[in-house]
Amino acid sequence: MVAVIWLANGAVAKQAGSPPANGQSATTIQQAIGSIKTIDESGLTLASDSGEQYKVTIPETAKILRVAPGQKDLKTATPLQKSDLQVGDRILVRGRTGSDHSLTAAAVIAMKQSDVAAKQDKDREDWQKRGVGGLVTAVDPTTGSITISQTSFTGTKSIAVHTTKATVLRRYAPNSVKFDDAKVASIDQVKAGDQLRARGAKNADGTEIAANEVVSGTFRNLAGTITAVDPSANTLTLKDVLSKQSVVVKVTGDTQLRKLPTEFAQRIAMRLKAATAGGIPGAGMAAGGRNGNSAIPNQGTGGKAQGGQFPGAPGGMGPGGMGGRSGGPPDIQQILARMPAATLTDLQKGDAVMIVSTQGGGSDELKAITMLAGVEALLTASPSASQAMMLSPWSLSSSSAEAAANP
Repeated sequence: MVAVIWLANGAVAKQAGSPPANGQSATTIQQAIGSIKTIDESGLTLASDSGEQYKVTIPETAKILRVAPGQKDLKTATPLQKSDLQVGDRILVRGRTGSDHSLTAAAVIAMKQSDVAAKQDKDREDWQKRGVGGLVTAVDPTTGSITISQTSFTGTKSIAVHTTKATVLRRYAPNSVKFDDAKVASIDQVKAGDQLRARGAKNADGTEIAANEVVSGTFRNLAGTITAVDPSANTLTLKDVLSKQSVVVKVTGDTQLRKLPTEFAQRIAMRLKAATAGGIPGAGMAAGGRNGNSAIPNQGTGGKAQGGQFPGAPGGMGPGGMGGRSGGPPDIQQILARMPAATLTDLQKGDAVMIVSTQGGGSDELKAITMLAGVEALLTASPSASQAMMLSPWSLSSSSAEAAANP
């Protein structure tokens, strides 16, 4: 019998097994996937992806194998010693359960934390090098073509994203900011007004891309003045300038919270005013999105690239100006990556912020993905244009096998 195991980081392992011996019930055989929380002389504690914790004992007879992120089977797996396991490593344990929520391992398949980090770095670079992102303006399921609009200080650029049956399409959950919560989806689920990111082979002028991977979702784009801050509940109340409504937004450990220095914000505002005077086609639409809302996922903690997050790399202040490439428009994600991190306690009533949040569903509260404070000058210059250029192009996020490390 062959058991197909879905590992963290998108790896699929095939493991040979056999029926339980000596009349033992098959229900005593269990497998758990998660990260190593602690290690001691008696074994280790596994924090499973399902939220449970197992005390794992690894006898000398247990087989321990090391697999690389993205590995599809165990053909190239290498033997690993128990002493090589470390806190933070991703493991799959298969063994017999005890009445005290313990697990005696028969086999352990490990994915080293260092291997995951290396793959994440590689994939982040690939998303930055071969990726494009923007607002969906048209979808043709028949041909597999998606058109997105990308807005910058220099105007709006239309990009054709070509998909095939081999393209991996994922969709963000309505109440999650994590890429690992994104599910495989069909092109029919992508709608005009959605945010989309694709990576693949681009043509010379960047107006077309043959996508290997696509992720999309519906997010909210908020901007306005804070009317209340509740640090104990990790929430703030915002009077949104677009909808004219008060909105409660929750700040989580995954929220990327940045604050623009006053002088820097004024410099960006000057560019915005100049761009607005020249006219930015589609800037209002890009900021408003479908049903007046749009947003682009870009999150993290403390500005560090965690999980499958793809923050813009810090840019220089050279000829490109404000994080832009030489001779090209400024990359706002690079600007954000350089900004000092902030916390909810740094914000107070009357502060102006721009927020990318989950769309939410029903009574679900909105969760902040990206929050930028110190934007009074930007909103005064042009609320719609400032949001459009802050949120497009965008980067991704995740928390385990994730966007980059989970393909």
